[in-house]
Amino acid sequence: MKITAAITGVHGYVPDYILTNEELSTMVDTSDEWITSRTGIKERHILKGEGQGTSVMGIEAVKGLLAKTNTKPDEIDLLLCATVTPDYVFPSTANLIATACGLGHVPSFDLGAACSGFVYALTIGSQFIETGKYRKVIVVGADKMSSIVDYQDRTTCVLFGDGAGAVLLEPNADGYGIVDSKVYSDGAGVQHLYQKAGGSKYPPTLETVQNREHFARQEGQAVFKFAVVRMAEVAAEIMERNQLTSEEIAWLVPHQANKRIIDATAQRMGIGPEKVMLNIHKYGNTTAATIPLCLWDYESQLKKGDNLVLAAFGGGFTWGAALVKWAI
Repeated sequence: MKITAAITGVHGYVPDYILTNEELSTMVDTSDEWITSRTGIKERHILKGEGQGTSVMGIEAVKGLLAKTNTKPDEIDLLLCATVTPDYVFPSTANLIATACGLGHVPSFDLGAACSGFVYALTIGSQFIETGKYRKVIVVGADKMSSIVDYQDRTTCVLFGDGAGAVLLEPNADGYGIVDSKVYSDGAGVQHLYQKAGGSKYPPTLETVQNREHFARQEGQAVFKFAVVRMAEVAAEIMERNQLTSEEIAWLVPHQANKRIIDATAQRMGIGPEKVMLNIHKYGNTTAATIPLCLWDYESQLKKGDNLVLAAFGGGFTWGAALVKWAI
């Protein structure tokens, strides 16, 4: 039997502070009705406090995961962190998480694929298990989107929240785990969803700060169109490659970008709303953290052997899907 990488544990973390639609309406020209009807979001969690970076949330998610699975820190062979809001340009946020969680000199690195980051990282992490290189791999999806959101721009500030989720991958010889995955990218999408300044092309200057170029910007209509088409396409591809019908899928686990995108994707796949994981109303778009946070929220409803299709679309553009047969 082929060795696959099974998810043997999942844990999440969101900060205590809740930013409601009502509070946002005091900051920009918007309302609870406007936000809810267009995005499905009611509130989002925000990491407050000086010097509090993405690693703070990743550390909590990983510590909780280790305790929950009765895993000793020195048993972990590799830690990956998907994020677009690292604490620093370098060192990587994965390094900070690994050290704070007592993982020793374990290899760790960040992966930047925006909202598709967790699916990308899951794909990479699973291969280390499948080849026999490692036996225990942690994959983290974490983002502090509030650090790059312009709270003067109502088109973006209503969408994003902060959070982290982590899963433990271990070898499985019984057909459970990550059965298949497929990821794609298209750099032509940069103009529709990006952060202009802060990188090597436009390093920080007084002018870039004054022009508010260190915040995430997006063209909502273009992103909506691409997201619906690409998420549905790659999810359908995964199902076809594995000869699965929509009836055989227990859950669609979509990136939580916008409820209208989620609904349209599910409809294109022929999957009813009762089989779609949804928590965008509580957390907003937490970028790389949305999929593991969904798994964490719905864990009690999952049954061993359930077929899950994870699907995501993000800036870049990036997109991908994974077929997971639930192992716990």
